[in-house]
Amino acid sequence: MQVLKFGGSSVADAANISNVTKIVKENLKRDRTILVASAIGGCTDKLIEIGKLAAMQDETFKTLIDELENRHLQIILELFPVDFQKSISIIVREIFHQLRDVCKGVYYLKELSNSSLDLIMSFGEILSTKIISERFTSMGINNLWADARELIKTEPCNNGNSVMKLVSYANIRKMTNSSRLRLIIVPGFIASDTLNHTTTLGRGGSDFTAALVAEAVEARELQIWSDVNGMMTADPRIVPEAITIRHISYKEAQELSHFGAKVIYPPTIQPAISKGIPIVVKNTFSPDDPGTVIEKNPPESRGKIRGISRSNKIALLSMEGSGMVGVPGYSARLFGALANAGINIILITQASSVHTMCVAIEDSDAAKAKKTVDETFAYEISLNKVNPLKVENGFSIISLVGDDLKNQSGTGGRMFNALGRAGINIRAIAQGSSEKNISVVVKEEESDISIKVIHDEFFGVEKKRINLFIAGYGNVAKSLLSIIKSRREWLIEKRHLEIHVVAICNSRHMILNKSGIEIDSIDESLKKGDPSDIYRFRELCSDMNLPDSIFVDCTADRGVSSLYQDFMQGKCSVVTCNKIGLSSSQESYDALQETCCATEVKLKYETTVGAALPVISTIKSRVECGDNIRRIEAILSGTLNYLFSKYDGSAKFVDIVREAKNAGYTEPDPRIDLSGTDVLRKTVILARESGFRLEPEEIDVVPIFNSDLFSYDSEEFMTKIEECEDQMLSLYKSALSRGERLRYIATIENGNYKIGVQSVSSDHPFYNINGRDNAIMIFTDEYSSPLTVSGAGAGARLTASGLFADLLA
Repeated sequence: MQVLKFGGSSVADAANISNVTKIVKENLKRDRTILVASAIGGCTDKLIEIGKLAAMQDETFKTLIDELENRHLQIILELFPVDFQKSISIIVREIFHQLRDVCKGVYYLKELSNSSLDLIMSFGEILSTKIISERFTSMGINNLWADARELIKTEPCNNGNSVMKLVSYANIRKMTNSSRLRLIIVPGFIASDTLNHTTTLGRGGSDFTAALVAEAVEARELQIWSDVNGMMTADPRIVPEAITIRHISYKEAQELSHFGAKVIYPPTIQPAISKGIPIVVKNTFSPDDPGTVIEKNPPESRGKIRGISRSNKIALLSMEGSGMVGVPGYSARLFGALANAGINIILITQASSVHTMCVAIEDSDAAKAKKTVDETFAYEISLNKVNPLKVENGFSIISLVGDDLKNQSGTGGRMFNALGRAGINIRAIAQGSSEKNISVVVKEEESDISIKVIHDEFFGVEKKRINLFIAGYGNVAKSLLSIIKSRREWLIEKRHLEIHVVAICNSRHMILNKSGIEIDSIDESLKKGDPSDIYRFRELCSDMNLPDSIFVDCTADRGVSSLYQDFMQGKCSVVTCNKIGLSSSQESYDALQETCCATEVKLKYETTVGAALPVISTIKSRVECGDNIRRIEAILSGTLNYLFSKYDGSAKFVDIVREAKNAGYTEPDPRIDLSGTDVLRKTVILARESGFRLEPEEIDVVPIFNSDLFSYDSEEFMTKIEECEDQMLSLYKSALSRGERLRYIATIENGNYKIGVQSVSSDHPFYNINGRDNAIMIFTDEYSSPLTVSGAGAGARLTASGLFADLLA
């Protein structure tokens, strides 16, 4: 014999009930079956509301009954052939007539006793199972509808009802033995006392009914059908990558359920556990999925870690005091006080010094707990031996569940490291004496991310997710997003990586979405975004608290670069093409590097010097292996090199500048290139990476034009350099007459730094560096002949490709 239990979502409407009948029909081919069902989804809550309204003499209870009746009648219309609709409708209307009579009594008495509430709630399961029974009859499948109130007997116990098992099991066996039908249908949740008054079985009552029946008949299997594919490694609403646990032990399932997994309620399935009956949790809406088998000795799973669960709305109670040290009985008095107040303790930790004790309880019990405990220890508090109970609200318990955790070396460390990498503070830790769970207490707002990072750590999620926060939406950012989009499949296939843009801002607007922003929608979404505020942007990014977060600076803004430390301190890596932050004061540079080391995040800025050229990484590798950088000569401005290569006097220099700007070869403000400021910043960064300590003011910079011109605004500046055409033409012709070419070169040597226009001869390595190419010659102790890095060093696409490489580094 087998027992199949269907929950409220499984019988919520006609389509769902039709699914149930198909599932049961298939199961009947294998074994005699007892079907236990809940009320249709939402019905029990509605019945409770009806009872309360009736007791308040609120006439709307009548309307709610009418609505509930119509819902059941609609199910009949959709589920049954026309020939059967009248007979089952009569049955349902009669049941609702009885419900109205009960509610009228409550209405006139102005009282809703526990007994009356139980009676009102019982109508839900009676209605659903009557409809299901008649549906099988209409399909030609004879069945017995057995009233659970005649089978399961209860007696009062601790403000609830306790099942009288001997009597109940005898009733169940008598019922099954007296019928030869292969299908028996039993309402879940309901029972009766010794006076035949209707009672209910509390939370998870239908599961309890099914487990009681399964134990009574020594069922081969208990199936619990709901709307999920069994027990999952984590809540799939939080971790979409969560997988179904195919096999799990009774104890592990109880541990997961104790800390929040709602698929089963441990006390209700205890009867089945005591008999060693396998419990199969399956999905009514995906019946072919094998679901989860809960059994005594399941096959070992990978790593023996089964899953992660959570309990929300937790309060921490802390009891402290020097008077507790070495004095027995404090723990017993604390636990006794809470027990007497009916407060359940979920988790306990105690310092080995016995100076502090911490327990976790439900938030809703916190105020009662403080009052009770402070009264219990009033004498000790008055003598300052213990402090008044400290109550902190707003926590969650995250539990890692698996078999024999005490013998799994490093499990706790991996869990704590995963949380630490995400910047999550652990407030309390406990390991169950059952050796089947490790639990931590964290702030409730950090519970989702806690579950994600722990799941990633233990269940080897195939794809790692990187979360990007992007500042700037110009040519570079758009090119970067284009690369990310085009390389999406490659990233997943080759790097097992997904890159999600979760926040982006420009100078006017900003948008944020923790789940990710579609790249194709950014243009339109930004126009409708919130007003841009880079400081608020950083705060909102920090509030998301996402793991593997990277802030990408695609701007040339000083204010944005000033926030790098804040991002890193929030466990967010920084990838930037903005030179300002790395080329300002030596003190600021040192602070960035120190913060990077202290927070163990990445600070990547390869693109600040040569776009996609591996300049900084090359220098770093030489320095890290002990090589000494003696001298660097470099063409560091693809823009200026493009201008000098293109200029031959046939077109005005200013027109070539405009052409370069329109092509995206210059900084947004060309004055930065032409003043030498861009090269200055790159030189500072190169020198520092080479091991030199310097301030920008120490570099001798000779701009192309008189420095007075750079005080004009951008438009007026372009007019002014047009007036310098004769100067540029003369400089060009002078170099040409000597068979030389103009190049803008930075030199770093022995603490001397200079930048300016040089005329190089045909035997100089820079003579043939043309267009947007950069070239860096690095002279070291081991490379007396220079190590040279050259190639295109300007352009939005190249810079974006360098940023992309830094993201993956």
